[in-house]
Amino acid sequence: MIAENYACAYREVIEILKYTNKDDVNKIPSDKILLWRDNMKEDYNFEIDEEKPLSEQNISKEARAILANIFKQYWATDYQKERIEAKEKYDVEQIEKEKYEKYNPNDIFINRKQETSKNENISNTIAMVEYKESVFKRILDKIKRIFDRKNR
Repeated sequence: MIAENYACAYREVIEILKYTNKDDVNKIPSDKILLWRDNMKEDYNFEIDEEKPLSEQNISKEARAILANIFKQYWATDYQKERIEAKEKYDVEQIEKEKYEKYNPNDIFINRKQETSKNENISNTIAMVEYKESVFKRILDKIKRIFDRKNR
């Protein structure tokens, strides 16, 4: 079953396509539109305010992603597709750069060495404590030894 947020997004996309130029809608494969219609949430109430531009409409991020995909695949010119792909590539590179800075493999080993040296310094400053058994434990051990001797 498709997640409910995508079912609502399909409903939003179908409603938006009702207000879109028929020539543009015809560029979208009919099987995709049928898929969205079959999987949309029927009882979800979404209306377009014709007075506002699409950017000011209250549209879910899933529906925006679907519309962006539609534009890229079916409506964009070659130049627009190149620009979109360049932007997507740039965004991915920025995310990878942030990950690399956050999880730099060279820094991981440096940090481990620093932590190890800190732990060694701490362990050197901690004094050793002599462990003594309690009186009850020593008495109990003596009683056990006596019974062990008798059982042999």
